[in-house]
Amino acid sequence: MTTRPVRFGIWALVHGSRAAYQDPDEPYDASWERNRDLVLAAERLGYDSTLIAQHTINPHQEDLDQLEAWSAAAALAALTSRIEIIAAIKPYLYHPVVLAKLALGIENISRGRFAINLVNAWNKPELDKAGIGFAEHDARYAYGREWITVVSRLMQGERLTYKGEHFDVRDYALRPTSFYRSRPLIYVGGESEPARALVADHGDVWFINGQPLDDVAGLIADVASRSRTSSPLRFGLSAFVVARETQAEAQTAYERLLELSRKDAPIKAIQKQNTDPKVVMMQTMQKSARVGSNGGTAAGLVGSYDEVAARIRAFHAAGIELFMLQFQPFETEMERFASEVIPRVRASAVVAADDAPVRSGVR
Repeated sequence: MTTRPVRFGIWALVHGSRAAYQDPDEPYDASWERNRDLVLAAERLGYDSTLIAQHTINPHQEDLDQLEAWSAAAALAALTSRIEIIAAIKPYLYHPVVLAKLALGIENISRGRFAINLVNAWNKPELDKAGIGFAEHDARYAYGREWITVVSRLMQGERLTYKGEHFDVRDYALRPTSFYRSRPLIYVGGESEPARALVADHGDVWFINGQPLDDVAGLIADVASRSRTSSPLRFGLSAFVVARETQAEAQTAYERLLELSRKDAPIKAIQKQNTDPKVVMMQTMQKSARVGSNGGTAAGLVGSYDEVAARIRAFHAAGIELFMLQFQPFETEMERFASEVIPRVRASAVVAADDAPVRSGVR
């Protein structure tokens, strides 16, 4: 169980709706203006973090709009004051020296609220059509491991000389480093064995895709047991939320989204064709019907306000600190969650603390 308080984040809508593209209550909109307003609203509502996924072209249908992650992250860093900004990065798209410099810039614009989310790519055309090439699964992770080694050391202010299979960096130092801490945090996504080894060695937080509690607990136990030379690893979970006053109302809303998502079958077929079949996330998502990306509703956050709060508490007890959430229609449901579910989770945490035994006069 983590002793850290629960944190809540939102997925930015960089390629539109997270569940169904043909929802009349949420017309397609991946614009900068919408994402700006969404993140500013999330900050006002008390959310702690936002995740900006990185794609150069829309991963579902290439003629749809796609917001660029890193320019958006820099702009959001300047406009916000409290919320953590996490920008995803695919190593093949940026040389590590350039990326480390970008990350340090946004770190200082945000005054120490920036993080990177290392993902090793699943969308083949994004790299193939650029002439970069889409390496085999384990080779991508080997590249990512060398890449993050360079990035991490440069972000910490080290004057680096490094020679590996992919990079030859000589007597390189970046200034300024972070004015606020040793370096930006490193989140890592992926659940394959190479991904688990990578996060144990180089990550600060492991992002787990939405799935049932027992499966998440098993993943946490596996990676938490691995040796580390830095501070203990922290854990985050992606999940799609459908919360209502009653379980029946939530189920009706979920079934509506599930039916709408079936209209996106042609888009999903394109996504499947473009995806590396070795990506564990995609394998996991085939196990059951769900809505949302990155596991979506498989985490079970569908139900009454009390039920959803209780499930969040159970995941927290298993070790999840940060819940990176999706909704639809996003703005409306994000506000509902903030007003109805977050207070229930926070109140239960206060009760648990008050009920804790007193030892040596300290609670």
